Amino acid sequence: MKEYGFIGVGNMAGAMIGGILRSRKAEPSQIIGSCRSPKSRDKAQALYQIGMTGDNREVAKEAKILFLCVKPQFLDGVIGEIREVIRPDQLIVSIVAGRSVSYFQKELGSGIRLIRLMPNTPALVGEGMTAACASESVSEEEMQTIADLCGTFGRFEAVPERLFDVVTAVSGSSPAYVFMMMEAMADAAVLGGMPRAQAYQFVGQAVLGSAKMMLETGKHPGELKDMVCSPAGTTIEAVRVLEERGLRSSIMEGTRACMEKSAAMNASKS
Repeated sequence: MKEYGFIGVGNMAGAMIGGILRSRKAEPSQIIGSCRSPKSRDKAQALYQIGMTGDNREVAKEAKILFLCVKPQFLDGVIGEIREVIRPDQLIVSIVAGRSVSYFQKELGSGIRLIRLMPNTPALVGEGMTAACASESVSEEEMQTIADLCGTFGRFEAVPERLFDVVTAVSGSSPAYVFMMMEAMADAAVLGGMPRAQAYQFVGQAVLGSAKMMLETGKHPGELKDMVCSPAGTTIEAVRVLEERGLRSSIMEGTRACMEKSAAMNASKS
């Protein structure tokens, strides 16, 4: 029997496995993973030194805590493979987007002990933000166990499942929006004569530092923005143009579209 099993060993699963191993919460011998691609299996085995197999049923049988880390379009097939080997005492943890707790209760039984997670890609560098909700059968101790694991690669917050579409938009998908903004800022720096590699350094550190200021000071983002805007200065001129071009509205509308897409995905499988 293994402590942890991962069906799917992509980027997010890799962030979790790496965090578990770095924190010494488990040794490689206590983790097993599965993946259809021999090349991906070999890569994961070489990187993490964990046991790897092409058999999802084997992972489901072996793991005390089973992580489902596959793409949504593959989940139905995986459930069909492992349904008969899931144990009543087993904790299932899903990071599959667009699949609600009720979906798993319907597919695997109403008494399933399931924790649904929504991590994001900054987990790959230890700065993830993970939301969680759980079925009624999950104990506080089990939720704390998963919170501790998620703490090895970022921050963790329990939220009601009704907010998961919001979490998807404002955390799960939002790194893409931030990267788009960073790319545009770097392009502007290149236009101004700065070498691109140097522009990425300046932009990246500015975004990293800004996020850290908000989280560590607890100040409202508007207050922090005002601290940078001197009267008749360069920053307020940039803010004027960004407001004129609808920056805030564009971000809000894009985020809302993401929420609506997430809700539609959930509705189609509820």
